[in-house]
Amino acid sequence: MATERIEALMERTDLTHLRACNTTELQETGEGEMMAPYLMDCRRKQKHIFRQLCVVDDMVKLLAGLESVDQLLNEPCPQNPGNDARAAWKALKGEYQDRVQEVEELISTFQLRMEELQGKRQKLETLVSTLQEKKEECKEKERVAAKRNQRAEKQISFQLEDSLQAALNALNACDLRLSYLQDEANKQQERISEWTLLKDGLQMLIRGTQRNMQYRLLSVRPSELCLELLPRATEKSLDPLRVSITMTTNDHFHLQVFQGTAGLVEEATEGQLRQVSTALVEVLERYISQGEMLSEIQALHSRFAIDWCPAERLLIFLKTATTVCHLRVGEGYPSHGQATLLSVRKDGNLLEITSLQPPGKHPVLTEWLEFLSSNPNI
Repeated sequence: MATERIEALMERTDLTHLRACNTTELQETGEGEMMAPYLMDCRRKQKHIFRQLCVVDDMVKLLAGLESVDQLLNEPCPQNPGNDARAAWKALKGEYQDRVQEVEELISTFQLRMEELQGKRQKLETLVSTLQEKKEECKEKERVAAKRNQRAEKQISFQLEDSLQAALNALNACDLRLSYLQDEANKQQERISEWTLLKDGLQMLIRGTQRNMQYRLLSVRPSELCLELLPRATEKSLDPLRVSITMTTNDHFHLQVFQGTAGLVEEATEGQLRQVSTALVEVLERYISQGEMLSEIQALHSRFAIDWCPAERLLIFLKTATTVCHLRVGEGYPSHGQATLLSVRKDGNLLEITSLQPPGKHPVLTEWLEFLSSNPNI
């Protein structure tokens, strides 16, 4: 019987049988302000009914755990009926408040973001207006530059016309100058032909003169002559001796003797210009006086790798890349002086030369070089 009563009570207090207030319809009809007291009363009644439901739920749980009516009468009544439901409601209420606070924080954050976006929008609008002003300024500058360029083009066009006219005038002047220079060139060509004929005649005279003289003219400059002295007495054995004569402004000369292949000491002589012939004769006689020795040295140049130092009267013979021989030529050689071996250096070391002596009592340079080149000990 108790169970039946409890089930009947649960059916009567079921939430599906409670009529909910539809506030949306009231808002749409514009009667929200008039129905505010009614809605608050409905809310109060719902909270009261919810508390009653909690009590009924506790009673149901209590009755479900009883075995008889006597147990209900004998057991004491619970101190806080509906405590679990109230705790669950408080938990839901706390969660609701937390969510409300979270939503409020999100709203405040959204508002801050909206304010930031509004500030950025204002900045962008300011930048857009600034860019628009700059654009207008650039357009104005372009118009001014276009006008300036147009004026500059006109000025350049005028300058080009003036330059073209000046160039045409200069071209006409050049044509006149060219015709004048062509006439002058024709006149000079006629003079060159005359000078060529004169030069050919002079060359014929020079060749005829050279055949009867002991020198050959190499080159001629305004203040310098280059000659080759030809020792006719020994012309078959001695090379020509090259000299240069430089004339100064005070009627003096400077005579320079070049060694070349002749083997004579390079020397310089100075004097008055009228004495140049005497100086040339002295140089040639000195060259001929050493003709026999120099002729032999000149002939050895074609057979051996030698180097003649006329100032020291020293002959250097390079037998191999690592063997070098030094020979001294005495004064008056070969009639009075002799050729002697000074040293032999092989691989940077001096060799003993006391036993090195070619056959014969007074060997000449040719015999010395032939002996040293064929000696296997050096």
